[in-house]
Amino acid sequence: MMVRAPPDERDVDALLEFGVVNLDKPPGPSAHQVAAWVRDATGQDRVAHGGTLDPKVTGCLPVLLGEAARAARIFDDAVKEYVAVLELHDRAPPDFDSVVSEFEGDVYQKPPRKSAVKRQLRTRRIHALDVLEREDRRALLRVRCASGTYIRKLCHDIGLALGTGAHMGDLRRTATGQFDDRSLVSMHGLVDALAFAAEGEEAALREVVQPAEAALSHLPRVSVAPSAAEAVADGAPVYAPGVVGAESAAVGAATPTEGELVAVVTPDGAVVALGTLVGDPDADSGTTVELERVLV
Repeated sequence: MMVRAPPDERDVDALLEFGVVNLDKPPGPSAHQVAAWVRDATGQDRVAHGGTLDPKVTGCLPVLLGEAARAARIFDDAVKEYVAVLELHDRAPPDFDSVVSEFEGDVYQKPPRKSAVKRQLRTRRIHALDVLEREDRRALLRVRCASGTYIRKLCHDIGLALGTGAHMGDLRRTATGQFDDRSLVSMHGLVDALAFAAEGEEAALREVVQPAEAALSHLPRVSVAPSAAEAVADGAPVYAPGVVGAESAAVGAATPTEGELVAVVTPDGAVVALGTLVGDPDADSGTTVELERVLV
C-alpha cells in the first residue's frame, strides 16, 4: 500500500479523497443532511462532520472527506465556541453579569428527550462565558465549552438563576477545535469551486478544501521513515527503529508523552495513521505507537 504525496503536492482528486472543508452550515438542514450533500457534491463514498448541529443552528461544521472520515474521532473532545442570543422572560436584574459569570466552570446537564444519547446527568465544562451585548430583555453571549454541552439548556439554567426565566434564541457555532469562523466556506462557494475545478481551474477549490492534515494539526506528531510508513500503511505498529523524530503540536512544548493520541506522519508531512504513544520515541527498540486508525 502506498502512502500519499506531501500535502502541498497533491492533485485535486487526491485532495478531495483526503481533505477537510470548514463549512458554514446554513439554517434549515441538519448537520447530517449537510454532510450527505457534501459527500454527493464531492463524489466521495464517505464523509464525517465535526459535531452535530440542530437544523436552525448555523456556523462552523468541519467536514472530513473520503479516507479522512476515518479520523472523525479527533472531533469527539474538541472544544466548541458559540454565539447565542439569551432571551429573558423579564427585565434583567442588576446583578446580571455576576450571575452569568457563575456558570463558568463545571456545570451539570441532562441531555434533552430528543437527544440520541442516554439521558443521564453529566458534567460539562464552560471554559469561558462572556456577555458581548445587552439590550432590553436580550443578551448576546459567547460560550466556549466542552464538546457535548447543550447551549439551550445552559440558557434555560441561566434564566432560572436570574429569577427571570430565559430561553435560547438564535445560535451560531463560531469554532470547532482549531477551525473557526475566519475560514468558513459556504455551500455555494464549495459548489462553485467544484465547477471551476471540473473546467481545469483549480485555484478556487484549493482555497476551500484543505488537506486533511489541517484537521490533525493540533496533535503531537511521530515521524517515521518512508520504509516504516509503508509497513504502517499495511497495519504494522510503529516500531522504534523506524521513528525519525517526534514533536508536540504546540511550539516550544515538550515531546509527546505516553498515552497521548498522535499522528504518524512521513518526514514530508503526509499523515499515515492515528495511534497511541506507548513507548519512548528515542528508544532503540520496541513498539512506539499502537495504531488506532490507518488513514491510507
